[in-house]
Amino acid sequence: MKKFLFFLCAGAIITSCTSEQTLTITIENPSDFNRSAEIVEIPLSDLNTAVELKENQSYIIKNEAGEIIPTQITYDNKLIFQAGTNTNATVNYTLSAGDPQIFTSKSFGRFVPERKDDFAWENDRVAFRVYGNALIESDGPSNGIDLWFKRTNNLVIDKWYKDDIAGVRSYHQDDGEGLDDYKVGRTLGAGMMAPFVNEKLWLNENFMQHEVYEQGPLRTTFKLTYKDIEVDGKTFSESRIFSLDAGSQLTKVTQVYGTNEPIAVAAGIVKREESNYIAQETTEKGTTTIVYAEPTSPLAGNIYVGMVVPSEVEDVITDTYTITHAKTEKKETHSHILAVTTYQPNHPVNYYIGYGWEKFGFPKVEDFQTYIINFATSLEQPLIVKINKNEK
Repeated sequence: MKKFLFFLCAGAIITSCTSEQTLTITIENPSDFNRSAEIVEIPLSDLNTAVELKENQSYIIKNEAGEIIPTQITYDNKLIFQAGTNTNATVNYTLSAGDPQIFTSKSFGRFVPERKDDFAWENDRVAFRVYGNALIESDGPSNGIDLWFKRTNNLVIDKWYKDDIAGVRSYHQDDGEGLDDYKVGRTLGAGMMAPFVNEKLWLNENFMQHEVYEQGPLRTTFKLTYKDIEVDGKTFSESRIFSLDAGSQLTKVTQVYGTNEPIAVAAGIVKREESNYIAQETTEKGTTTIVYAEPTSPLAGNIYVGMVVPSEVEDVITDTYTITHAKTEKKETHSHILAVTTYQPNHPVNYYIGYGWEKFGFPKVEDFQTYIINFATSLEQPLIVKINKNEK
């Protein structure tokens, strides 16, 4: 998910005007790679004194061809849209007031009570799922991130659940749109975070409560709250906010613990015995990237899981543990690739997790590694946004 903080140039001119006036929004791409799918966000406070909205009006953005492009007002009062900027390029958009528009959603998520309280979310590239409390009775606890492999730009969550429950089609089979072929179990799955104290992962259980902040068309954001977790004799509250933008392979995770002291934590990708492919890099500015190639699946082929951690990562390790499954009572051994950092009181940890699929845009693992490195670079080199009033 490419949600970035965009720099509003000090020289931008934003002054009061009527609703008939317009603003030119200039987007500059300082990078040597294409950023055409990236989401630009502008605080409403930078716009509402420049373009006055009359009753029942909305902000309208047009591209250089004069076409209205999709926009969204986020729950935290920002105007967002996809910028469409190529390598080292500049592109202009025009903002004005106009009639509200209805746009096709490219991002969506919802609570799924009909499937034992799952929460699933997706965009036009990827899909994810986490497990709710109702699943514990039949499957035992599992609070990792599940991946649904998509190879369509269409939104599929509702269709896949409906067809699976009705017995029309199992979402574990690929009929041309993709499938669920990722195994989570009692692990962190594809990138969940947990305390890592005394060289041990302290796994919580399934989420207890959910709150949806927004559901597209360009960004979906929601919060999950968990039961308190006990770590080495101390108890902490736990919640996390997920956000996913249109066009992105990665979803943002904001991890929150209720603690008044620092604690060691780790975001982890489950590692299978059949694969040892791990690519780790740290940028000059300290952003850590990890790419892990899943074992080749007879059903899915090749999947590459990626993580981007802007916070200071103190170590990247492989950790292995053995548990007794709560339902089968069988011994299970699991391994993770862990990015270990320190959680500071009142300072949530933000990071990004996602995947690439050879059947949908990433023929080789190197292609996905390039995407992940570019994603990290984009975090460090935000698009440059200039706003200027157009004089009549």
